[in-house]
Amino acid sequence: MACLAAGLALTGCKDARSHAEAPSTASPTASTPAPNPQPASPAPDSATATAADTRPLLVCFGDSLTAGYGTDLGESYPDDLQKLLDAHGYKYHVLNEGISGNTTKDGLERIQRVIAHHPQLVVVEFGGNDGLRGLPIEQTEANLSNIIQQLQKSGAKVALAGITLPPDYGQDYIRKFDAMYPALAKKYHVRLLPFLLKNVYGMPGDMQDDATHATARGNMQIALNVEALVQPLLNH
Repeated sequence: MACLAAGLALTGCKDARSHAEAPSTASPTASTPAPNPQPASPAPDSATATAADTRPLLVCFGDSLTAGYGTDLGESYPDDLQKLLDAHGYKYHVLNEGISGNTTKDGLERIQRVIAHHPQLVVVEFGGNDGLRGLPIEQTEANLSNIIQQLQKSGAKVALAGITLPPDYGQDYIRKFDAMYPALAKKYHVRLLPFLLKNVYGMPGDMQDDATHATARGNMQIALNVEALVQPLLNH
């Protein structure tokens, strides 16, 4: 994710976080920005911590919106989702597999790493960086399709979180981009959050100055959005 406002630049600045980045029924709006590309930062090695936790694994798999770009350690939405699940009696271990700057191609290249954790449920959040680079939507959709298929083949349940693009990307491109997520959800019978930043974007104090990434407070709302998305898929 870049440190400039979405759509204004395709070059990013260094991720200030020391850890890497990991959906309800709101429709995305064309005026809402999506994640900006930036050089990917490697995710930490969480294999030891994951192996030591015997609870079913819920993986948040995505780009900087998942990683929690621009916030402190412990303030990403997967961190807040863990707290919500704990408070509501769901015995799951939430693993953040988000990396800033990732495209769907990058996610596809990392899919076996996620599968190796043997997750019970994966929340997939990719596509914003593809859109900001103007990549062919057919390519983005094919990559997401491949990610979903591989996860389902591994036995994991899948939930999909969408995003949208700034209006200067053109109505036709944005319309096709926005339609991609519900089409995939319908095809693979997965639950969908069309807009990850529902009740976050445009809310004072919930977005960073780049108008792209959520603040720590915004990530708390994203966690609520995602909890509502995955709740029907969870076991107490």
